[in-house]
Amino acid sequence: MTEGLIHSLESCGTVDGPGIRFVIFTQGCPLRCLYCHNPDCRHIEEGKKVTTEELIEEIKKYRSYFQYSGGGVTVTGGEPLMQPEFVKSIFESCHKLGIHTTLDTSGYVTLNAAKPVLEHTDLVLLDIKSFNPDIYRTVTSVSLEPTLNFARYLAEIKKPTWIRFVLVPGLTDVEDNVLGLAKFVSQLDNVEKVEILPFHKMGEYKWEQLGFDYKLKNTEPPSQELMEKVIKIFQSYDLVVQ
Repeated sequence: MTEGLIHSLESCGTVDGPGIRFVIFTQGCPLRCLYCHNPDCRHIEEGKKVTTEELIEEIKKYRSYFQYSGGGVTVTGGEPLMQPEFVKSIFESCHKLGIHTTLDTSGYVTLNAAKPVLEHTDLVLLDIKSFNPDIYRTVTSVSLEPTLNFARYLAEIKKPTWIRFVLVPGLTDVEDNVLGLAKFVSQLDNVEKVEILPFHKMGEYKWEQLGFDYKLKNTEPPSQELMEKVIKIFQSYDLVVQ
């Protein structure tokens, strides 16, 4: 019996992969993203212990929704790959039931830890917060290189991938940063599409409740003009953009 630590569950998610999805938010994350909307997922020891078997029993209740919508199960976080054995167990059990699996990750992980999980993963949602290493460290407090190595490996094994990029005015919107990321992603032939996500402050109240300093409190969401400009940059590299 495999156990893991989770933060919460969402039974009918529609934004973390195709179709209607059962979303598992794992506990624990090595990144400290300035705009994180789940800062309460940071510390793994604060999670709720649950077994794979318990999750699968709950997941089974939604199989008709998956079949109707082309959905499945998404494991996100936090950072799921902090608990690779747990995620592998979930996905392996899902595949035995014919359920589609999606991994939402920052890619900040050693490849040896990720490889067994990826064997049972149908789709990866890879969050690349920035292409400029200095901006990436400012946003996340960690190094960019593990994420780029992870992205290259996904391309090597031809794993279907969606790239996610959060557009933060005055931070990640630097034109050279956007151009660099677009060029890099265009070289990965496994990427099905890019999702440009506008910065929002929906998690700010959690930061305040936890006593954390929310450094982006004076940052506004990107304008429609800025969103369109960035979308066009990615499209200029023949990428499908959402």
